[in-house]
Amino acid sequence: MIPRLAADTSSHLPNAGFFEYLYSSGFEGDMSTAAAERTVFSTDNSIYQVEPQGVLFPKNIRDLKRIAKTLTRPEFARATITPRGGGTGTNGQSLTTGIVVDCSRHMNRILEIDPVRRIARVQAGVVKDQLNKALKPCGLFFAPELSTSNRATIGGMISTDACGQGSCLYGKTSNHVRSLRVVLTDGTDFTSRPVVQEELRALQSRPDRIGRIHAVVARIATEKRDLIEAIFPKLNRFMTGYDLAHLYRADGRFDLTAVLCGSEGTLAMIAEAELNLLPIPTCAALINIRYSDLNAALEDALNLVALRVASVETIDEKVLSLAKGDIIWPRIAQFFPDDADGSANGINIVEVVADSADELSEKFAIVTAALESRRFQGRKGYTTTREKVEIEAVWTMRKRAVGLLGNVDGPVRPVPFVEDTAVPPEHLAAYIREFRALLDGEGVSYGMFGHVDAGVLHVRPALDLTREEHVPLVRRISDAVVALTQKYGGVLWGEHGKGVRSEYVPAFFGPLYPNLQEIKQAFDPLNQLNPGKIVAPGDAALPKIDEIPLRGSLDHAIGNDIRAAFDNSAYCNGNGACFDFDADSLMCPSYKATRDRRYSPKGRASLMREWLRRLIESGVDVRREAETLRRSASPLSLARRTWNSLNPANRQDFSHEVRATMDTCVACNACAGQCPVKVSVPAFRAKFLELYYGRYLRPLKDPIVAAIETMLPLATRLRPAYNLAVNSRLGKRLLRAIGLTALPSIPPLSLRRELARRSILVATPQTLAQLSKEERTQTVVFIADAFTEHFDPQVVLDAVDVAGHLGLRPFISSPYHNGKAQHVHGYLGSFEKTAERTARQLDALAETGVMLVGIDPSMTLTFRSEYAGNASTRARIQLPQEWLVSQIDRLPTRVPGLQQSSYRLMAHCTERSNVPTAVGQWVAVFARLGVDLQPLDVGCCGMAGTFGHEVRNRGLSEKLYGMSWQPALAAAG
Repeated sequence: MIPRLAADTSSHLPNAGFFEYLYSSGFEGDMSTAAAERTVFSTDNSIYQVEPQGVLFPKNIRDLKRIAKTLTRPEFARATITPRGGGTGTNGQSLTTGIVVDCSRHMNRILEIDPVRRIARVQAGVVKDQLNKALKPCGLFFAPELSTSNRATIGGMISTDACGQGSCLYGKTSNHVRSLRVVLTDGTDFTSRPVVQEELRALQSRPDRIGRIHAVVARIATEKRDLIEAIFPKLNRFMTGYDLAHLYRADGRFDLTAVLCGSEGTLAMIAEAELNLLPIPTCAALINIRYSDLNAALEDALNLVALRVASVETIDEKVLSLAKGDIIWPRIAQFFPDDADGSANGINIVEVVADSADELSEKFAIVTAALESRRFQGRKGYTTTREKVEIEAVWTMRKRAVGLLGNVDGPVRPVPFVEDTAVPPEHLAAYIREFRALLDGEGVSYGMFGHVDAGVLHVRPALDLTREEHVPLVRRISDAVVALTQKYGGVLWGEHGKGVRSEYVPAFFGPLYPNLQEIKQAFDPLNQLNPGKIVAPGDAALPKIDEIPLRGSLDHAIGNDIRAAFDNSAYCNGNGACFDFDADSLMCPSYKATRDRRYSPKGRASLMREWLRRLIESGVDVRREAETLRRSASPLSLARRTWNSLNPANRQDFSHEVRATMDTCVACNACAGQCPVKVSVPAFRAKFLELYYGRYLRPLKDPIVAAIETMLPLATRLRPAYNLAVNSRLGKRLLRAIGLTALPSIPPLSLRRELARRSILVATPQTLAQLSKEERTQTVVFIADAFTEHFDPQVVLDAVDVAGHLGLRPFISSPYHNGKAQHVHGYLGSFEKTAERTARQLDALAETGVMLVGIDPSMTLTFRSEYAGNASTRARIQLPQEWLVSQIDRLPTRVPGLQQSSYRLMAHCTERSNVPTAVGQWVAVFARLGVDLQPLDVGCCGMAGTFGHEVRNRGLSEKLYGMSWQPALAAAG
């Protein structure tokens, strides 16, 4: 039995009174000091882990001002706050031992869109793709393109002055910020925008902090003009944060936002931003060029940039090979074919944009003509596309590159700490040659991708930072790369901000560093805003990169065996792809509905890591404990679990906080298919629940749900009594009392009786063996799961009819138990027995050579996912569309009754996320029948097996349905 894990917060809250005072001042948002919340906010996408004292989720600008006013009180003079956006930074920008301020949960409204003036005004928590989705009907977009655009907040983008693909054409975030509404640490609510000299003088003369700030910054800009000109590099990716080089705009106006953009929350809290918008390019094309090696791709990039294309993106062979195992690959494989001598070892993706088809054709012809006429050593060939859907698919692969690098086997994985250096593009190839030689000299493998047109390449050395011998490499490689970037006239921070790497700021800024300290002092006199980042006050030194706690130092206690046994939870790299705002995307439903980062795959993986660490440090052998639970059920177990559940001393168990996050998981497996690292929450959730409920009592509903496949045949025989129970007022009340709701009725149609009436035989190895080999190739056995058989038998009968129409002989499998419900609720001992028994049954059928076809996608895919880690079946149970595609030549080209010209498909989310070809196969089947099938991009329907039938989840289930499926159905008519 696992022990109680203390969740006491007192030792972590030296400023506990801060939260109490803030609450009494009328704070309207949420606040949390819970251990689970602190754990989730202790990591980002970097190698570091720093636990905050608590997290604040302001509801509006009034809350930001309340936070600032609380900071001014003498008793909280040493309290610190750190603003946080999407939390996907690679350099620990938003990690703090103080208090996190997260605007993404509530301050995420688009306040104004003016398509005539081409501006948008948004709150700091608005996500970039959220804004662009709203702008699309206007033909406009917010330009800076990020790989994290589906979760990067505008506030976070401004704080790191983010940019990405296409920056040579569109610039950085700061190039598109018209004004910023910020809150200073004294509670001042100020809107910064470009001002003429007369306005600047008026601002400088103010007797408050605004006056002080403008006086200091303007003086430095004037007095240090020559030094600024000499120190700031002339790069597309210029120095982020405290950008003195761009304080004066080309029109002579003074713009304080140049200093605020990229300041990483060290100067002010961003509340709102007014943004410049651009017209969406009407036409675009991609040219995907393959190379024999990465250096050839880098060398050729300069030739491509000279053709005035919109962007040039490079990917090395490591990322490309990982992409081939990703869900996106079937959509883009045609653009990256293997050549006669094998796969490409580097690619350049070249984008051409235009405002008309004729202009695009002209630009496109110039590039392809140059490729044909100017041969280049190492260039192997290229493919092209002008199709919007195909272009988006290729760019999706490029965006997923950063996450894909985490999806390798074993504990040695590419990690970020020197990954966004920038040098003049003409030096990039030489620079990367030395960079690679440096890493090769250290015996370190790596992955590379980036924006070669801007001189930026993302490099992630592969390390296991739980190993003591790997930790010093962070320092050695970082120092060497700093020297290398300086040698080539570049910067260490080309895109992702400084964060923990601020240690190197004094060296880069040199004699200007004291002026940065002056600016910090003017904005934040007590150093309460994100201290330790970019600038330290007075003689204080900035923290060293190897003084900040590493995630690996905590994971060391877990050990590689346990890390490997818990389904990639320990290998979540913090990329945050699961924070996708879009209700119509697949991952992660519970996060979308709550905006609570604990209820995301990243949040749950973080908590699982911490839970495992605490158990192991408590002396628990996790795997042995699980084996003990599965082998025997002690008579004293119920008494112990009852006592543990009733004992007040157990109320503060950290395990309860972990369980609360697991309860909201819909077990859809979207994370297992969509997460670049393939973090599988349902898999490690089941293992957690097994151990947790070895200590505590289960809800009454759990044993009922786990046994539902066993109970359904009896419920069918007692159909009138069952239907009365689920439909009567008294029955519904009783069901609610045990935690269940809205259970479906059982129809009068009996599948087995109807099949017997139609002379459809039950498939057994013996009956199938009586068929000739030729007959078996024309035989299909439908594997009818218990839920479809008892709740929707007509679907099985329809499948049997289809098989008959195709000239095949249909059989039905004997009743079997799939075990998915057991797995979802953590009955892993029972699930293993079920899986072993069913796997033997299916394997025996498969050995006869017949086709096996499942009906329900989720149940069928259980054989490929959950069974794989337990009793793997050799049988290939096909999904209906996989089977139909394999028989497509048998399908008629026209079917009477299918006269409607177009149908819409809302596919099962588990199927879409884990079988990338599923939707395309349905489209192909219907096309063969002469029917136009239009797939709809919808997210979660909210049901997910029994999830929507559980009382505790019903509200969340209905909210999910209302977010995506309900509007899609309403629009369909």
